[in-house]
Amino acid sequence: MPLSDYAAPFAGLALANITREYPNFPAHLITSPDERPEPRTLHPAFYGAYDWHSSVHMHWLLVRLLRRHGGTPVLPDTGPAMDALDRHLTPDNLAVEAAYLRDRPSFERPYGWAWLLALAAECRAFTGAAGARWAGALAPAVATVDRLLADWLPKATYPVRHGNHPNSAFALSLALDSGELSAATDRAVRERLLAWFADDRDAPAHWEPSGQDFLSPALSEADAMRRVLPKEGFAAWLDRFLPALRSGAPCPLLDVPVVSDHADPQIGHLLGLALSRAAALRSLADALPDGPVRSRLDEAAAAHLSAGLPAVERGDFTTDHWLATFAALALDPVAHG
Repeated sequence: MPLSDYAAPFAGLALANITREYPNFPAHLITSPDERPEPRTLHPAFYGAYDWHSSVHMHWLLVRLLRRHGGTPVLPDTGPAMDALDRHLTPDNLAVEAAYLRDRPSFERPYGWAWLLALAAECRAFTGAAGARWAGALAPAVATVDRLLADWLPKATYPVRHGNHPNSAFALSLALDSGELSAATDRAVRERLLAWFADDRDAPAHWEPSGQDFLSPALSEADAMRRVLPKEGFAAWLDRFLPALRSGAPCPLLDVPVVSDHADPQIGHLLGLALSRAAALRSLADALPDGPVRSRLDEAAAAHLSAGLPAVERGDFTTDHWLATFAALALDPVAHG
């Protein structure tokens, strides 16, 4: 299933979301009774899609679809999407976003930071004047995230391992893949991942999933280590970390999660878990030599993708404002790069 099969509906979802101001869930601390924060005032670029990080990664999705498929028969009409991106990704708007991040060093740390880096990378890869214009506008925010990340990493003694937004492994993986980090911060990220995870073994896979996960703690960690270990070293690490994969024993990470209520905002996270697992399982399989472990991972990735894709566009804003991004990660074998 190629991403091109879904380019038009996913682009429609992304465009609808980034321009939809309400409902909105601003993660903003109100400091006085006179303060009346409006989403578009606080975040002139990323006011839509319910919350800041979803707006950022829905912009990422739209740019990615335009870059890969814009102007082709599967996505011929790019005018409205380009116009929206030109309205949002301006130097003035992004200066406000960068200042907001500087003034609130823990805001959207690290998940939203990583998606902003990923968005900048997509814009930079976008051929033509528009991509250069958007990437240039994003540069101050990218520099801000780089500095915030460099300041935070030495203090991050322990990783966040649960399956929601603060998960350390997923965000730092996305940040590395962006190629937007300075050399010093890139090195610091790799060193922190190794310090956190290099000695891990026997992951408690039987604890997963938790009831509102959209990321797998174990698979996110494994996918991060794939990025920072040499290929042979990674295979040995994975054998220690998830020994059930090689032994052939049952492994709950390979079982598609049960989603009892798609409309429940928290239980519905498990739909995203199916898709983020599909992406991670596929990436891990591609990093391994042919054999039984790779086959198990490939089969599980396909099962998770088949389970998650039908839920992406349901007309329910609880999932429509974010899920297509994770479908794109699962569908595109080089979605990060």
